Amino acid sequence: MHGLGNDYIVIDDRNERIPQKELSKLAKRLCSRRFSVGADGLLIVRNSETADFRMRILNSDGSEAEMCGNGIRCIAKYCYDNEIVKKKKMNVETLAGPRRVEILEQRGNLADVRVDMGAPSFRRDDIPMVGKGECVNAPFKIDEREFNITCVSIGNPHCVTLVSNLESFPVNEIGPRIEKDSIFPKGTNVEFITVKDEGEISVRTWERGVGETTACGTGACASVAVAHRLGKTGRNVKVNLLGGKLFVRLGSTITLEGSVEKVFEAKMFGDDSIDN
Repeated sequence: MHGLGNDYIVIDDRNERIPQKELSKLAKRLCSRRFSVGADGLLIVRNSETADFRMRILNSDGSEAEMCGNGIRCIAKYCYDNEIVKKKKMNVETLAGPRRVEILEQRGNLADVRVDMGAPSFRRDDIPMVGKGECVNAPFKIDEREFNITCVSIGNPHCVTLVSNLESFPVNEIGPRIEKDSIFPKGTNVEFITVKDEGEISVRTWERGVGETTACGTGACASVAVAHRLGKTGRNVKVNLLGGKLFVRLGSTITLEGSVEKVFEAKMFGDDSIDN
């Protein structure tokens, strides 16, 4: 499945046949492009005692993420299509806390899905990030290049910076440098943004544990939260990404809306511990 090209392999593992110790290895093996199925990440459906189901998110490098805006929208459609959840409004348990998701419209393999992402936090402790208080429009230097960064948690860490020319910006050079900087003890996602007007921005995202992706749901939310905090946008913003458009609304919480699509189904064979 994918949301604007941000693609995921979804596995129903409510019977927990996949051992915990196998998850990281399985994600790396399945998500390897050209050598396997290929994806930005692996989504696991598990039973939950507090919600309609629980979502586990493994990045393509095998690390686990707390939250994923496109991933949770994909997995919601999967669970609705397969009658794991028989209602269009559902609660999902994640490592970032419970999230409310709604299937807005179904068009076969396509669906428009909205998710309440919770309230953003600019506190360094919540991101997490070294230091006290907030990091808002603060100088940050890489070699001889200086950026102004604003950091925010959307259930997972984000570092956002405004750039003048998004198309030519060296995301693949600067992104990993910021992601792995020691100021972020758990690493961070990195967003590079330009603002068109108060209702529209463009974003490129370097995802922690993945690399540059065509879209990032939490990244879109983080970018709007930061742009609004800096006085650049209003509360209803269209976010242009490499893979298409997402729509973000700021209120007491952040809502994210956009399309997701099921691409294909398959069965896997040939592993010593996981046979299908």
